[in-house]
This record gives sequence, C-alpha cells and structure tokens, in this order.
Amino acid sequence: MLLNDDLSQRALVHAGRLEWMPSPTKGVDRRMLFRIGGEKARATSIVRYAAGSRFPHHEHPGGEEFFVLDGVFQDESGDFPTGSYVRNPPGTGHAPGSADGCVILVKLWQFKQGDRERIVRLPGEGGSGGLGDAATSATTLFDGADERVMLEDWQAHADIEFANPRGLELLVIDGCLTQAGDTLERWSWLRLPAGQAFRARVGDRGAKVWYKSAPLLHDEVCSFDQADDGGQAR
Repeated sequence: MLLNDDLSQRALVHAGRLEWMPSPTKGVDRRMLFRIGGEKARATSIVRYAAGSRFPHHEHPGGEEFFVLDGVFQDESGDFPTGSYVRNPPGTGHAPGSADGCVILVKLWQFKQGDRERIVRLPGEGGSGGLGDAATSATTLFDGADERVMLEDWQAHADIEFANPRGLELLVIDGCLTQAGDTLERWSWLRLPAGQAFRARVGDRGAKVWYKSAPLLHDEVCSFDQADDGGQAR
C-alpha cells in the first residue's frame, strides 16, 4: 500500500473526518496518514485501542514513536496518559494495550539505524522550547538524531511562520489554524518537504499542536524488507 508516499509534496489529511479501519488485532482500529507497505510498513497513523484491547508481544526492528492523544496507553513498562511522548528505538519490543481505551499518534520504521536511545516524556515533562510571541507554552519533547519534536499552544489569531529547512510534520491536537488556504482542525495532519516554509493563521480558539522538524525520511533510516515478517505495523 502506498499512501502519501511522495515526500517531495505537501500532504494534508483531516484524520478526524476519516472512518476507523480495523487492524489485524480485535479492538484496535486506525486512521492512516502515511504508509509504504502492507501490514508491515513505514507508517504514520492515528490508532484507537478499545477498552481491554491488546496487541500480542512484538518487536520493533525499525523503531516506534508515539504521542498519546486520549486515554491511557499501557505496556509492560508502565502507563502513559494523555500527553505522553515515547520513542522506542530499533530492537525494542512490547505488548501494547489499554484497559480503558486510548488514541495515539504513532510512527513506525522511521528511526535512524544508529538511534538507540529510549525517550519517555510523561505529561508536563520535557525541556523549555523558548516561547515566541505567538506561543503561550512550548515544550521540547525530543531534540537529537537530526530531529526536534515540540508540543506548543498557540494564541488565537496569531500568525505563525517556520523557515522549515529540514522538513516538517504537524498534528493539530486541539483548536484550529489555516495554512495555504486549508483549515486544519482537531487531528488534521500536515507534512511539508524541506524548504517549503510553514505559514499559518491560528483560529478563534487558539491551537495546540504537536510537530516535528526533521528530514521526512532519514538517509540512514532503518532498512526495510517487506519479505521479513519481523515487527508489526499498526
């Protein structure tokens, strides 16, 4: 399956409007944003766990990065409530699930080969992002491996601009904004190639956004072989 696989082009998905599609595991559904591959894939998705659902234990040879949008995500290492950010590097594995249900943004098979640092940021954790005039809060969730991941609250009616030298991926968590003539609402996902500046106008209620400044696909990204059954996509 190929979905938004041309990384040289702007991509926009209003994920909050999409139907939920079932995964191979009962009670786990998804809204696909980016995908190269089948059930094993380089993928970015919004995934919903019904209460009591759980994936069997599996490995992540290409790494896994996720942000909890709603509820509490759980695995053997603990509970991750809304606002948690986790990077499980290549070679890690777990049996994820949720006792009461949750929704996460998840990225698979997009780590650098040599990135082996596990990162856990529970709600409120992370470094100061350095507030600009338009932001009421800014938290650095991760800064390394040629990536910077931020969580920010933007003021209503603010004008936002990024130079975007590396590539940009953004998810609206709450509120809305307008970019290139499109209104991005809750769970709208935007991806811009390097060099395409980000300019937006924040809506009446402000906006909370998760975004990543990074190459859209690292030169040293973990090798991906569709014939290999290792790992499990969502």
